[in-house]
Amino acid sequence: MTGQRIVFIDVDGTILEHGSVIAPSTVTAIRTARAHGHLVYLCTGRSDGDLHPKVREIGVDGAITNGGAFITRGDDLVAAHPMPRADVGRLIAFFEGLGIQFFLQSHDGIFASPGVFALMSDFIRLRADRRAEDLHHLGLDGEDDLLDTLVTDAGERYRPVADADLDHIAKAVFVSAASDSVDRARRDLGDRFHVIPGSMPLPGGSNGEVARSGVNKGSAILEVLGLLGLPAADAVGIGDSWNDVEMFEVCGVSVAMGNADPELQARADRVTTGVLDDGVWNAFVELGLV
Repeated sequence: MTGQRIVFIDVDGTILEHGSVIAPSTVTAIRTARAHGHLVYLCTGRSDGDLHPKVREIGVDGAITNGGAFITRGDDLVAAHPMPRADVGRLIAFFEGLGIQFFLQSHDGIFASPGVFALMSDFIRLRADRRAEDLHHLGLDGEDDLLDTLVTDAGERYRPVADADLDHIAKAVFVSAASDSVDRARRDLGDRFHVIPGSMPLPGGSNGEVARSGVNKGSAILEVLGLLGLPAADAVGIGDSWNDVEMFEVCGVSVAMGNADPELQARADRVTTGVLDDGVWNAFVELGLV
């Protein structure tokens, strides 16, 4: 590659592993690419208010958040596509009617249903164990008690659904003890919503993400490119999850992480190594960004 490029990079499973672990080479890759004149935008399903401080510290040119519903350029919010209030009400009724636990996401934060953390207790414990393994793999020191840290962190970051302003919700994430909840959501909500499998490695049940039809990472990338006057051919998309499909479709070059589902890897132009095995750095080197 020659000339300026713009990189759209996913967060979980691409920059971060298990919520907070970042390979040092990933930080170096992003900072070096920007120093060489390339633009880097986060492109994540997370809300802006839920971005990990370690990710913010890296430094980027902007961010697409909530799976494409919000776009920031620098510190400025330049586009917002929340769900109509009636659609949010329909989602809540669907989840509550089937006893499915869920999160609602706005630009600033996340709101949790009453029983979601009890349902996810095994996942939280598993994530703490894996974070400890990740830190050891990278030769880094971790917190003394990662499980307590995760539980405390969740209690501080997520507010009750009752506190949510339903006029500013952009996305929902659900967690279910039933294995067929993603299929059920697609059947019952597919007329107005885009439903995809979630990326939480739960020990059982199922999880998924729900957004407005037509609002996704790909649509947001096209909006950013229009604002900046850049062609899609100069865009690079890097990710690991099913909410990255539309990003892969619109970017001139798409890169799947080595830890991505093999079916998703098959949709990408290139496949790099895993998130903690210098995957971002290796991709940036191969593409001539660093």
